[in-house]
Amino acid sequence: MAKTTTFPLRYSAYVISIAGLIISLPITLWAGAGYVIPLIFAGLTTLGTWDLLQRSHTVSRNYPIMANFRYLFESVGPEIRQYFIQSDTEERPFSREQRTIVYQRAKNVLDKRPFGSQLGMYEEGFEWMNHSLTPSKLSSSDFRIVIGKNCDKPYSASVFNISAMSFGSLSANAILSLNSGARKGGFYHDTGEGSISRYHRKPGGDLVWEIGSGYFGCRHPDGSFNPDMFRENACIDQVKMIEVKLSQGAKPGHGGILPGEKVTQEIAEARGVQVGEDCVSPASHSAFSNPVELLEFLEQLRELSDGKPVGFKLAIGHPWEWFAIVKAMLATGKKPDFIVVDGGEGGTGAAPLEFINRLGMPMTEALLLVHNTLVGTNLREDIAIGAAGKITSAFNIARTLALGADWCNAARGYMFALGCIQALNCHTGRCPSGIATQDPRRGNKLDVPLKSERVFNYHKNTLDALQNLLEASGLKHPSELGPEHIVRRVSKTEIHSYLDLFPFLEPGALLEGKTGLTVFDKYWEEARPDTFEPPEFILKLRETKLR
Repeated sequence: MAKTTTFPLRYSAYVISIAGLIISLPITLWAGAGYVIPLIFAGLTTLGTWDLLQRSHTVSRNYPIMANFRYLFESVGPEIRQYFIQSDTEERPFSREQRTIVYQRAKNVLDKRPFGSQLGMYEEGFEWMNHSLTPSKLSSSDFRIVIGKNCDKPYSASVFNISAMSFGSLSANAILSLNSGARKGGFYHDTGEGSISRYHRKPGGDLVWEIGSGYFGCRHPDGSFNPDMFRENACIDQVKMIEVKLSQGAKPGHGGILPGEKVTQEIAEARGVQVGEDCVSPASHSAFSNPVELLEFLEQLRELSDGKPVGFKLAIGHPWEWFAIVKAMLATGKKPDFIVVDGGEGGTGAAPLEFINRLGMPMTEALLLVHNTLVGTNLREDIAIGAAGKITSAFNIARTLALGADWCNAARGYMFALGCIQALNCHTGRCPSGIATQDPRRGNKLDVPLKSERVFNYHKNTLDALQNLLEASGLKHPSELGPEHIVRRVSKTEIHSYLDLFPFLEPGALLEGKTGLTVFDKYWEEARPDTFEPPEFILKLRETKLR
């Protein structure tokens, strides 16, 4: 190999630093001037020497000093893109326009826009809502639906609520602000699987208690379900509904662990674990192992809670597993009072990249499957459906209800209302907004009276906007929204309403075998109410690459 004799220019910054130190130091000593310039050159020389000697970063060894600028710019790359490069309508994960409308509504300031839409109305995927020549006039935007109408204690819920975010993931002041805003606005606050903390209880806002696989707040020391502890918490008047989490959109099929060093006295108190002990959420539940047992568990929770609505939340994965649950409902007559469909685009829970990007069915398809299955089995009238997945605006709510949901939940929307700037540091504990952190030096800076008012404002102004949409469409309540009201552009020259674009089953069609849809034709008959196991033909496919 030929030997290089020319001086490598990539060492220029290092050599200049050394030369500057050698030249500036005696001049400074002779002149009796300050030592600022020699100190700067000394620091750069030390940095360059470290770059050459370390072995972790080849780029730094090849480009001493200069490589550090590359790492600096890389570290602030997301902020540079978000603040200076990203367009107002680019959703990564939420656009500036989406965030701004939440901020404005939370602050109760003007949310109007001048000079027309910035959206590409002739681009594939653009959606809109049809209006009427005979608008309606509504007296209130306090839209509500009854959940658990067959229960002893049904709940009248707002159509827009706070989705599951645990204390432990969010700071104490964030939980206080969310629940205070929910209390003032008359909507519910889902606890997340971290259970009911003192910060949920203090404001007194309505709670939906989420029970995850770790059974936090209702567990024995070995992590199994504790019915006595459950009853004690479930019978609190503030708890309006019980939600069993089967899976979540951010990381379906994935358990979790809160390391012992992060389990403080307050977190341990809420979750029913020991301070300093690892807080484990298994990937699956131990209280049940098949669809029938799941429904029996829900019945047990309803009885222990003295008749409060009980349901479950899930992100849709294998369709036969969902079908198995519905078949168990038909076989046993036992039904949940509600189901919350969590779309694969859910994102407050930190998760591996592949789980966030590539695992779990997006909300539109998941909601359609759940709604159609219940309609096709004549179960829809008895089971309310909630949905969550990147919902921040009144139009998001309207399109979701048009697809079959009865109400919507939002997590990140309410985080924006608290002041989240989408710094994407939720999993590090270094949230600049004091929201997704357990560092009291950060979380305590979040002003509870101010932020709770913004949560209230965001909910109210979003529902006011929904009222305006309904009036413009000639409707009297969100429950009247259907697939005929939402239109999507599928090409430059073709548009379809949801009614024509998506399949909607007739009542009882699935029981009669008249669906004409591949997912039902392929998996419905094969699903069994006593197991989540795949159909026989799927098991055979797993044994070979020959299809």
